[in-house]
Amino acid sequence: MENAKVAVIMGSKSDLPVMQDAIEVLKYLGVAFELTIVSAHRTPKRMFDFAEQAAGRGIKVIIAGAGGAAHLPGMVASITHLPVIGVPVKSSNSIDGWDSVLSILQMPNGIPVATVALNAAKNAGILAAQILATSDENLVTRIQEFKNELREKVEESAEEVERLVF
Repeated sequence: MENAKVAVIMGSKSDLPVMQDAIEVLKYLGVAFELTIVSAHRTPKRMFDFAEQAAGRGIKVIIAGAGGAAHLPGMVASITHLPVIGVPVKSSNSIDGWDSVLSILQMPNGIPVATVALNAAKNAGILAAQILATSDENLVTRIQEFKNELREKVEESAEEVERLVF
């Protein structure tokens, strides 16, 4: 997309079911995005080119999901000045997801990656939108409405459970 503001990338197509949550929340909040596969290990040149050119395409935030060794978020962060949000993905070759979490979380000083919980791409989408909202009042309003809807759902659930008990 030409006017993209957030890039959603993943190490392989198998990460898409998890990363779909980021896509859905970005769509819901009206945030433009682009989506692609960039493997740190299998396509390092593609990863390097992607990270180097992202800002020139209008990208403001990168959400990078990866499983297993999960080097994609950190490697992209080492190349670009843009904020990178890492989504650890519990994949088929994963050690219960811990390898992905630690690979993304334990970045050396100087190469920050914001890290969300295992498979928490929805939170990555919300965080990316919140970063963009620092300079977009309309997006602030949409995020506040979204969070109000979350609050209302919890309050409705609480009332429903309380009626069952009492």
